[in-house]
Amino acid sequence: MNADAKPIQEMTFREAMNELDVIVRKLESNTMELEDSLESYERGVALIADLQKRLATAEQKVEMLMGELSGAQDDAVRDTTLS
Repeated sequence: MNADAKPIQEMTFREAMNELDVIVRKLESNTMELEDSLESYERGVALIADLQKRLATAEQKVEMLMGELSGAQDDAVRDTTLS
């Protein structure tokens, strides 16, 4: 990679996925020097870790929102059945 690489924390999810895709294609091409391959691999691992963290956070948010939605529906059902 290069020193101009954008910090992972500043990347959008899509940007990180796109960079990971580019890294994978480069590594699969077997045209890189060993040192460049190792550097790219390291960047790829960091991208994967960050993307997994973001997905886990998003999944937790969705589960929380679904729980709130289920709770609201349950309350509405309880309120109508108690009347």
